[in-house]
Amino acid sequence: MTADWITTPLTAAHLRGALELERTAHGLLPHRLPARARAQNDDPQLALAESQPSGVRLALRTRATAVELDVLATKRVYRGAPPRPHGVYELLVDGRPAGSATADDGNTVTIDLATGASDIRPGPVRTLRFTGLPEGDKDVEIWLPHNEHTELVALRTDAPVEPAPDRGRPVWLHHGSSISHGSDADGPTTTWPALAARLAGVELVNLGFGGSALLDPFTARAIRDTPADLITLKIGINIVNLDLMRRRAFSPAVHGFLDTVREGHPTTPLTVVSPLYCPMHEDTPGPGAFDFAALAEGRLNFRATGDPAEVAAGKLTLAVIREELSRIVTERSADDPHLRYLDGRELYGEDDHAELPLPDGLHPDGATHRRIGTRFADVLHRTLPQGVAKTGGPAA
Repeated sequence: MTADWITTPLTAAHLRGALELERTAHGLLPHRLPARARAQNDDPQLALAESQPSGVRLALRTRATAVELDVLATKRVYRGAPPRPHGVYELLVDGRPAGSATADDGNTVTIDLATGASDIRPGPVRTLRFTGLPEGDKDVEIWLPHNEHTELVALRTDAPVEPAPDRGRPVWLHHGSSISHGSDADGPTTTWPALAARLAGVELVNLGFGGSALLDPFTARAIRDTPADLITLKIGINIVNLDLMRRRAFSPAVHGFLDTVREGHPTTPLTVVSPLYCPMHEDTPGPGAFDFAALAEGRLNFRATGDPAEVAAGKLTLAVIREELSRIVTERSADDPHLRYLDGRELYGEDDHAELPLPDGLHPDGATHRRIGTRFADVLHRTLPQGVAKTGGPAA
């Protein structure tokens, strides 16, 4: 390491997209739910998901031409499943892709899918290096892996850095499932919410939680208390594939979630998005499950295990969810003119599935994330508050 490196202590002012930072033994851990919400959760899946920094990025202003970031990543290994790719750290300079890196080691959590048992092996801190940045003052962003728990240990540069200034872009807060979290996207800037945000010129706060968009009251309160100019809520797929509730409980839970959000955002444009097209759960209730026959062949696949005959008794499918969400938004919008409904099949429908099928039966691949993100950018443009400039952004 050269003597010319400058070490800058990281603070919340250097990060965007996180609701809170936790100081650990190694550095800073970004959280996408605040401590109060985390204290009310005992589900390890949500604890894992909210600590994976989807949409979280370092946002700096600097003349530096070289940047080093020390990180401690936590890798997940599933026994019997194909190995997961390393999380990707993506560099943007003045909004344009300028490099990427991975931490090839770190803590490792090994999970047995059959029993749910897990064990952890501690690992080392790794240094990510980005060089050859252009001369002169510039905005530099480092987007953290959307799918890998990451502790930020140290930032070094060859010129002073300061937090990037507020460019006046509207803040878009989105909540959804693993698809919104970014499952199977190519990288953190091409999850569909990240891509849509860049194309629409908005600042993203991504509260997409893998397996955990479950109408939890503490999530609604976190949204209520977070400043935002636009809010979108993608509801349904996790409730079906966990077989979490029946129709009788679902509709009041949606109303309660919306009521809480509206306590903090009474007139903010709010769009409720129903599930994307997903054949396994269109007319078949949950729960969803791993396809262990596929795992035995080294493939990851999901299947629905519910009985369609039980829909009449109140079990939920994606078709039922869409019907209920459309009805709820139609009724509420009579008194809430800033509330809208979007059928998720407008983003990814049956024709899209024929062209770009879901590889594991549940999650879109990189190409599909790009299609959804491009379409959703148009939704954001249509719902930007009046008088707010649409700055646009480079295509991925």
